[in-house]
Amino acid sequence: HRISVYSNVADIIKLLDELLIENSAKNDEHEGEELTLREQDVLKLVALGYPNKIIAEKLFISIHTVISHRKNITEKLGIKSISGLTVYAILNHFIDTSEINPEDLF
Repeated sequence: HRISVYSNVADIIKLLDELLIENSAKNDEHEGEELTLREQDVLKLVALGYPNKIIAEKLFISIHTVISHRKNITEKLGIKSISGLTVYAILNHFIDTSEINPEDLF
């Protein structure tokens, strides 16, 4: 499965839906590396495209705490890119593709 910079939003969402179906049949590869509830909150907002400052405001925490949570998330999951975290969040049902506004992606 590949997503190109030339892929349109509908194709990307379709591919993510297919991956979600495939993933639901597999065991969680990161079992035992569970995210805390707050890390899940941060992951959701990161995956939806919010910057650290806005995440801090939405969760009523400091920007330093957001950065600390993001560091813990990337260490636990082994995923460093925002796009990778977004795919992880979708595949693991932290966010739903219906929550993604295609206009916010550009």
